[in-house]
Amino acid sequence: MTSTPDAPEHDGSDLAELRAEIDELKAIPHEEIVNPLPHSLEEREPVAEPTDAIGSEDWDAPEEHPADS
Repeated sequence: MTSTPDAPEHDGSDLAELRAEIDELKAIPHEEIVNPLPHSLEEREPVAEPTDAIGSEDWDAPEEHPADS
């Protein structure tokens, strides 16, 4: 690239900002870019709760909350 008095030689000072933006975009997973999750739906997403292991129930144990008859 040649420089002229009207267009001085480019020093590349703005390339660092561009590189930082490119790196930020590269950090986003491909699926999120192609099919983003709406923010309102993300807020309503349920939180998983821990559960007992399969087969750990004691079927012979008395009821903790007997029904009022």
